[in-house]
Amino acid sequence: MLINSDTDLKRLFETVRTIAVVGCSPKPERPGHYVAKYLQDLGYRVIPVNPGQTEILGEKCYASLRDIPEPVDMVDCFRRAEDIPPVVEDAIAIGAKFVWMQLGIVNEEAAQRAIDAGIEVVMDRCPKIDYPRLFREG
Repeated sequence: MLINSDTDLKRLFETVRTIAVVGCSPKPERPGHYVAKYLQDLGYRVIPVNPGQTEILGEKCYASLRDIPEPVDMVDCFRRAEDIPPVVEDAIAIGAKFVWMQLGIVNEEAAQRAIDAGIEVVMDRCPKIDYPRLFREG
C-alpha cells in the first residue's frame, strides 16, 4: 500500500521501532545525517547503512541492509530515485514492513515491487517534516 494519509503516517510512526537509514551521512549538514539524528532523538533505533563508514551517530554502520543482524521495521532511503530498486530488493529480503523514500525521491516501479511484496511505501516525504506536523512537536 502507498501511504499518503495522515492516519496511515501516524500508524507508521506508532508501529516502527527500528529504522535502517540507507545513505546515512557522517556529515551533520546533510539530510542523511540530521534526519537520522532527529529520528534517533525521538527514541527510534536508527541503524546507519553506508558502505564507506564504520560508525555514524554512535551506531555501527553497515555496508548494506542484508548485513544488519537484527530485524528492521522501516528502511529510510537517502538515495537517488534510480538507486532505489536494489534497496527495495534488500528491504524485501530482510522483511522490512515499510520503505520510506525521502523528499524528491519517487520511483513508481520500485514502490510497486515493494507493495507487491507486502511492504508499505512512503514516497517524496520527510519524517522530520511529517512527525512534528502529525504529533505537534518541535
